[in-house]
Amino acid sequence: MNVHQQQWLEANRDYVQRLKKEHPLRQLFWECTLRCNMACRHCGSDCMKVSSVPDMPLSDFLPVLDDVAAHCDPSQVLVNTVGGEPLVRPDLMDCGRSIRERGFMWGLVTNGIGLDRSMAREMAQAGINTLAIDVDGTREDHNWLRNSTTGFDRAMEAVEAVQTIPHLTWDVITCVNSRNINRLDELKHLLVEAGVTRWRCFTIIPMGRAANDESLQLTDEQFRDLLNFIVVTRREGKIRLSYACEGYLGAYEGLVRDYFYNCQAGLTVASVRANGDISGCLSVRSDYHQGNIYRDRFWDVWENRFEQYRDREWMRHGICQDCEAFRYCEGNGFHLRDEHGDLMLCHYNRLKNIKLQPQ
Repeated sequence: MNVHQQQWLEANRDYVQRLKKEHPLRQLFWECTLRCNMACRHCGSDCMKVSSVPDMPLSDFLPVLDDVAAHCDPSQVLVNTVGGEPLVRPDLMDCGRSIRERGFMWGLVTNGIGLDRSMAREMAQAGINTLAIDVDGTREDHNWLRNSTTGFDRAMEAVEAVQTIPHLTWDVITCVNSRNINRLDELKHLLVEAGVTRWRCFTIIPMGRAANDESLQLTDEQFRDLLNFIVVTRREGKIRLSYACEGYLGAYEGLVRDYFYNCQAGLTVASVRANGDISGCLSVRSDYHQGNIYRDRFWDVWENRFEQYRDREWMRHGICQDCEAFRYCEGNGFHLRDEHGDLMLCHYNRLKNIKLQPQ
């Protein structure tokens, strides 16, 4: 790591310390359904076509937005409708309109099934601001991960359709695994030709359906290769590629994202699950929550029950006990902790163990 990276890491640390004190809510994820029209191999939520947890009625979620709007400027808060697959809700456009009418920005994360030009027009009329579409490789790789024969074609139809929505900020998300890691260059060319300008790559956390599927995990060397691919692609400038906000990356900090690592869960990000549970991030295990909208006021929970997100000294145990990176990492992403608070995966150690620097 060079001296400029260290200076930026210190500046980023100061920024995070301020966020802990101020914790301005900037993103609110609403798990509006646990139903899904796919059965993906890597699903962390284990979603299915018929869920034991019913969709949360819009009328139950709107008081949360009213509570938030009473305490901060709603125009500064992005409400992301996620699932499951949000497009399985027949009233999703009504949800979006209600979010926008209250002054919030509205975002959507989708697998693309059902997002054609007609749906894109409805989204535009409902005032959508941001959107992310899953494209997990070329046709064969995408359909394998998504357990579908038509998923890739539907996702690419969605990519074409969203480009008709004016003033939309959108990108493509790819979950990188041992099957598609060697075809990322081919996928990059495909996305560029399809008009994609923003692209995010995630790796798959071993939880949910992915917990016992080793084919979904990257080796340390493959993980290094992914980061190097991102570095090279960013230098090319043909598509704006970044690695997800999953964890601290040591010498790769500042090279694979537009920002230096910090976990925003509980600092600027909160979530409401389909059953009403209030959490910092939907990637955090579902049994860890700070309250529930059916018995607690959301803003009271946000202000007073997120101590473990904002003071992470409790994470300084196990492999984090004497780690030289803890000053900047603070125990890695909250979602990488298991039910005992132990770290399941450390990207920094993966990279340190193979002793290789970015190209």
